[in-house]
Amino acid sequence: MKAVILAGGKGTRLAPYTNILPKPLMPIGDMPILEVLLRQMKTAGVDEAILTVGHLAGLLEAFFKDGNQWGLKIRYSFENVPLGTAGPLAQVDGLEDTFIVSNGDVLTTLDLKELIQFHRKQGGIATIAMHHRKIKINLGVIQCNGGHEIMGYDEKPTINYMVSMGIYVFEPAILKYIPENQYLDFPDLVKKLLAAGEKVCGYEFGGYWQDLGNPDDYQQAQQDFGNMQSQFLGEE
Repeated sequence: MKAVILAGGKGTRLAPYTNILPKPLMPIGDMPILEVLLRQMKTAGVDEAILTVGHLAGLLEAFFKDGNQWGLKIRYSFENVPLGTAGPLAQVDGLEDTFIVSNGDVLTTLDLKELIQFHRKQGGIATIAMHHRKIKINLGVIQCNGGHEIMGYDEKPTINYMVSMGIYVFEPAILKYIPENQYLDFPDLVKKLLAAGEKVCGYEFGGYWQDLGNPDDYQQAQQDFGNMQSQFLGEE
């Protein structure tokens, strides 16, 4: 089982920390967030991880090296120009069987084995791990009829969304939808798949999930990891 980990972004929302440190190397407890993810992938049966790198790639190589320390084979795929979240997959060799793709800054208790089993049972070309999120709008929200007439007014509503966790399972056939050396993000890839009549599935996960998108999320993830480390790493 191979996993592609997207580790080439600049992490601008976590600046100034990410001016000198790639976001996957941001510490969670006593280890980088990407090390937590690699340990989880190893437990799930992944034996090779390909890191797509760009921003401060040398630091990632220096820390993770060939992956031997975690019982994994790690290799690197370099982006000379930004290719988005899906575009880098076209440059990765050897994706000839079902494979995982993940952002390099995700903290979750998701059981990757269960995600893979679900994907195979559904028989789709892609499965997206999904999480339920409630977004509080701290303003009065007005509904109009398309003109000047107000049809409704909600004071500070809570809106429910199903959001992508940044973790996917793909079949190799997906690569034919990703052009080489062209920028492509996952939302646009999914739209291409749906337009072509491909089956794309969603795996709803109700457990813990947090990305390191901004300083508040990062601080929360730090606290949660300290309180729940055994749940993230499968330790007794």
